[in-house]
Amino acid sequence: MLNSRCGSASLLATGATALMTSDHKEAIGEVETALLDAELFIKYGSPDRAMKRLKTALERSPRSIALRERMREIAASHKHAEEAARHCLALASLYIERDDFDAAHDRLLEAKQLDNRISIATGLEAIRRARHPETKTKPIGKPIAKRAKPTVSFAGDLSLISVFDAVQAIENSRLTGVLALTNETQSGRVFFNDGQIVGAESGKQTAHEAFRQIVEITAGSFDFQKSIESFPVTIEAASNTNLILDSLRQVDEESVR
Repeated sequence: MLNSRCGSASLLATGATALMTSDHKEAIGEVETALLDAELFIKYGSPDRAMKRLKTALERSPRSIALRERMREIAASHKHAEEAARHCLALASLYIERDDFDAAHDRLLEAKQLDNRISIATGLEAIRRARHPETKTKPIGKPIAKRAKPTVSFAGDLSLISVFDAVQAIENSRLTGVLALTNETQSGRVFFNDGQIVGAESGKQTAHEAFRQIVEITAGSFDFQKSIESFPVTIEAASNTNLILDSLRQVDEESVR
């Protein structure tokens, strides 16, 4: 009888250990399992079930890049643009935390392309501040004297409203005019035709070179002056978002050299 009881106890203990090990493996392999399940659902023509499976897994592993990337791909390819854009924004945040700024740029641009109503100004500002946590501006030449300003459409403080937010507002309103940015050591002007950036000036620099300097301005003030006449086009870009992302990439590359 004693041997029987001991044997039963041993069997229970072994079973409990096996169950705990199984649960542990299941938790570790949840991401991989969810991805495999999603692939099967896609294979058999059930994208909605694939997305539902991935969503359940994301509730347990919300910071999994693999899960969100696959969710983004399925949603985008099966006409769930808003869902795909939402995951693009989440992925951009995850990539910024890992200092993978190129991937973050790509996901922000994709989010904007999927849903043009989305403002990615906050994400762009987060990338810039993550790259340069000191948020110091680079002096260019001598301090610039403050100039008398004509009547402006709107103005603000760059420490409170980023240049990206200002660009977004101008683009959304399809305004033609000049966005001027000024602080004690820097100044720059960005020219818009119907909300599209068509030129820039900063010191002796013009066009793309000037715009690369302007996107790095994080302090000072800005004002926008409307114009009844269009400006010559010295910057050609598919969109303001593309131009901003390309400029930030080039700034990154120059800082690494």
